[in-house]
Amino acid sequence: MPYTVIPTALPGVLILEPKVFGDARGFFFESFNARDFAQCTGLDVQFVQDNHSKSARGVLRGLHYQIQHPQGKLVRVTQGEVFDVAVDLRRSSPQFGRWVGTLLSADNHRQLWVPPGFAHGFVVTSDGAEFLYKTTDYWYPEHERCLLWNDPALGVQWPLQTSPQLAAKDAAGKLLAQAEVFD
Repeated sequence: MPYTVIPTALPGVLILEPKVFGDARGFFFESFNARDFAQCTGLDVQFVQDNHSKSARGVLRGLHYQIQHPQGKLVRVTQGEVFDVAVDLRRSSPQFGRWVGTLLSADNHRQLWVPPGFAHGFVVTSDGAEFLYKTTDYWYPEHERCLLWNDPALGVQWPLQTSPQLAAKDAAGKLLAQAEVFD
């Protein structure tokens, strides 16, 4: 198998470790192969958009989701390191409002699958990071929502030494109690 799939505390959220082939010249790995992804995860998804961001240390992006046109996301880091978080926003789920976080880095090559129905965000823990992700639906700004990154009801344990750098929309995120969520 080209990936080792590691379940997380939230069913459906998966860590994928690719097989990396390295030697004195560097390394090679397949970052995505639809057939192998489906075989390893049991998921039949179609990705329609790739996104790429670059951020400095302490930048926190999220916790984002789309209330209509929800996106599944396959995320990874190509430079630096981030602490990546998924929050279950499916009211019918026994894990509603719970979160899981993991370190993704250029060195560990790990990827995280965040299914539709979850909010997603990350904070940069290295000097800088480049973050790539595939989505299963397009970005619709009118449907984008944001949970407040430090909502006490969520209790996300962000690895921060100081206050994060936030976009205005992230600073104005909603508390879980007031947020639109999934059924």
